Amino acid sequence: MSDSKNKTNILVVDDHQLVIDGLKSMLAGEKSYHVKAEALNGQQALEMITVAPNDFQLIITDITMPLMSGIELCKIIKSQYSHIKVLILSMHNSITIIKDAIAAESDGYMLKNTGQEEFLKGIDRILGDGTYFSQDILPIILNQLQDEKKQANKSSLTQREKEVLELIVQEFTSKEIADKLFISKQTVDTHRLNIMLKTECKSLVGLIKYAIQSGYIK
Repeated sequence: MSDSKNKTNILVVDDHQLVIDGLKSMLAGEKSYHVKAEALNGQQALEMITVAPNDFQLIITDITMPLMSGIELCKIIKSQYSHIKVLILSMHNSITIIKDAIAAESDGYMLKNTGQEEFLKGIDRILGDGTYFSQDILPIILNQLQDEKKQANKSSLTQREKEVLELIVQEFTSKEIADKLFISKQTVDTHRLNIMLKTECKSLVGLIKYAIQSGYIK
């Protein structure tokens, strides 16, 4: 008979019994983990946690479920039972849902097609006070961060700097830009320097690429 006292007690939450059975089967062969309970929705899981909050160290939960979603469950756990780790296991790879999970302070997010080796690696990382996002999820997050950085760079330019940039990419000289905007050449040069610092571009080609990516020119 195996001793579950030294194992991490897990609560699996999913509205599909097949998924629960699959996770229980996968974890049954692991010495460090014990699936102590299962729930078919967030509300049922929360009731179990409320009755015995110290019985669980890790919650593995789906997102879309009746009565209470995994995101809502995660928010409540993190606000009331912060010692419990929460791993979101979902079929959704939408950046909106992933961001909701991150905002809910989930400790990890993995897709249901994640392989067993990576899945166990993720659990180990989370229980070691880290976070883990599956290899399929990381590129989605990175792409979003890059998009947000581009948008932030775009919005960081002042209106005058945007006007100067539009003329720079049309290959007007500083003197010609000054005449068009009724400002001094020195002011144009200052704007040009600020634009290059903000965009991290070092050449006209770089500025043109930036302007296209940022939507200043089509």
